Amino acid sequence: MDTSRRAALAVLCAMSLMIVLDSTIVAVAVPDIQRDLGFSPTGVAWVVNAYLVAFAGLLLLAGRLGDLVGAWRVFLAGLGLFTVASLLCGLARTAGLLVAGRFAQGAGGALAAAVVIGMIVRLFPAPAEQARAMGIYSFTQAAGATVGFVVGGVLTDAVGWPAIFLVNVPIGVAVWLAGRRLLPRETGPGLAAGLDLPGAFLITAGLSLGVYAIVRTGSSDAAVPATLSGTTAVVLILAFLLRQRLARRPLIALRVLARRWLLTANAAVLLVFATGMGFQFLNALFVQRVMGYDALGTGLAFLPTPLVIGLVSLFVAPRVTGRLGPRPVLIAGLSLLLVGLVLLGRMPADVSYVADLLPPLIVMGLGVGVTVPAIIMLAMAGAAPADTGMVSGFSNTAQQAGGALGLSVLAVVAAAHTSDRAAAGVPAVTALHDGYVRSFLVAAGFVVAALLITTFLLRRPPQPEAPASHCAAPALDPVAPAADRAALCNTGA
Repeated sequence: MDTSRRAALAVLCAMSLMIVLDSTIVAVAVPDIQRDLGFSPTGVAWVVNAYLVAFAGLLLLAGRLGDLVGAWRVFLAGLGLFTVASLLCGLARTAGLLVAGRFAQGAGGALAAAVVIGMIVRLFPAPAEQARAMGIYSFTQAAGATVGFVVGGVLTDAVGWPAIFLVNVPIGVAVWLAGRRLLPRETGPGLAAGLDLPGAFLITAGLSLGVYAIVRTGSSDAAVPATLSGTTAVVLILAFLLRQRLARRPLIALRVLARRWLLTANAAVLLVFATGMGFQFLNALFVQRVMGYDALGTGLAFLPTPLVIGLVSLFVAPRVTGRLGPRPVLIAGLSLLLVGLVLLGRMPADVSYVADLLPPLIVMGLGVGVTVPAIIMLAMAGAAPADTGMVSGFSNTAQQAGGALGLSVLAVVAAAHTSDRAAAGVPAVTALHDGYVRSFLVAAGFVVAALLITTFLLRRPPQPEAPASHCAAPALDPVAPAADRAALCNTGA
């Protein structure tokens, strides 16, 4: 990697670190936020859900905007909005203002995150460099989780929860100034080339309502019933697809959405992130409510997982992915995730951190460290340069929708089983333990589904839409093992 591309990658990773830092810090601070702002037990979930609704709803639009006006412009706009919204969250003194600030944070995060992966792919088109860049990207996310859990606990206990949002402000300003100077100023054809405003409204409203329906599943106090909002979301998304078929300048080319590989790979993405988000949120609650840890103790208890993720994604994943290709690496990573979740599902009622919780946390870290870079590469395989923003936005949408799905489904499973056990006369802490353990086993089912998809449906990657010469083209097939790519060049194919 040359210096300029390395500096640009550092800016992109810094924004990703902010997003992960924010999500992990919030997970640790939720009990304090609920107490100070008077959230109801179900209402406090909107500290997370408001962010997810905005983030998922705007990703596709943000990705297309990046293709049309230049990804760097969209990235800087999103980073600026995220930073301002973080300030508003830190100053919020009512539940409503905090939820509004979190919604704005989600909108800013969507604008920036939707174009990050596409920018990395364009900055590092060669497979070996791309695998290394994706490893650094995953390491940064793991570092954000590490810092988030520990710093979140320290700030919440020592200063108070507003500090967890205010810490984003100086970081955001510094990254914005660096990005303005260091990011490549890519140009696009302009808004007139295809910003379909009716289509943008339909897909944004449809995705937002869809995520709203997911996160409110099982709740009796939703302003709009989950069934009604889910049905409306389906209608809006179908209307969007019809609009794209009829529009002279569609927001998204249906030829891209019609690719079986794109849909199948992102189904696996959705399942992987459903597992990760649900595991992170519920395991934090498990450590606090069942094991009795405070915010700082929770952060320290989680520390081994992101440390392992960071080390594996930085030093191991790029090498094995470059040598074997992402598909076998993904299968291995998913297998490790499955083992970790099964171990979590077998934790005894008198759980010991060292004997019962630490081993699966380490195994989970190993699995995530190789799974995330590999699955991102698979999801982006074959994307033409002009479509990378849209494909990146689509993949990010799958990630956020998966996170919302996992958080909702696993929380409902845990709550329902806890209620059943409590009704049977089981002590409260034991009932909580049983509910969380049941949710971990359901998460293992998500991983099994992702394994089946990867093993049987992602066998032959699409050929990337690149120049005809395999050896001269800067974008060789990112999914093919290195040996296969060398054979192509040696035979002059």
